[in-house]
Amino acid sequence: MAEKGNRVVQGRMVTPGSLAELIEGDSVMDAEPIEDANRECPDCGGSVLSVGYMPSVMEFVTGYKCQDCDWKTTDRE
Repeated sequence: MAEKGNRVVQGRMVTPGSLAELIEGDSVMDAEPIEDANRECPDCGGSVLSVGYMPSVMEFVTGYKCQDCDWKTTDRE
């Protein structure tokens, strides 16, 4: 079972909240533990992490971020 706490992304240690902020580009209200997304980055082939977070009271988003490059996306429609 992978550690669900802080992780290294592009050479920096991130918390669930700071990873969510990297993906969202803004502050978030709350974030769940970081998990391995079990998929490869479409840009560089690196490992992708996922984090669920609330950018606002009315929204829950799952964000995905490569550990090795700038690629990121969310599950928003």
